[in-house]
Amino acid sequence: MADFLVTEVKDINVDDIHDLVLESEKEGFRFVRRLYDDYVSGENRFDRDGEALFVAHLMDQIVEICGLNQDPYSQISYMGRVRRLYVHPEFRKYGVGSQLVSNVILEAKRFYATLTLRTDNPVADQFYRTIGFSTVHVPDNATHWLSLNPVNE
Repeated sequence: MADFLVTEVKDINVDDIHDLVLESEKEGFRFVRRLYDDYVSGENRFDRDGEALFVAHLMDQIVEICGLNQDPYSQISYMGRVRRLYVHPEFRKYGVGSQLVSNVILEAKRFYATLTLRTDNPVADQFYRTIGFSTVHVPDNATHWLSLNPVNE
């Protein structure tokens, strides 16, 4: 398998993620469409302080996407949120999901003490637990959280 290239994008051409939208909808996921619609409308372009949008390319095709936002459900400024992680089904199990979330975590560490997310997908739940997210004492409107400032660091 060829190497994936993970990059942060400042201004994405939404046509480049249209295939991801369609593929995600076939699986019953609505959140990639929401990312697409919010980006087009300007509601969420991942462009405020502490925000970023990452994609993984294989050749010229975007096969994965994941965003970082200020946590919209928290009044606490030190909380970031993982948003809209999606990996095209043909490219799962190659470790690129972990690589993409690692980039999100590295960026989040520049701005936040805590990173949250919400998922109701059991596979995603296991994925996030495996990379260190906790489901104990979770903030409101989240299912997982990660401390970005471990005590022993």
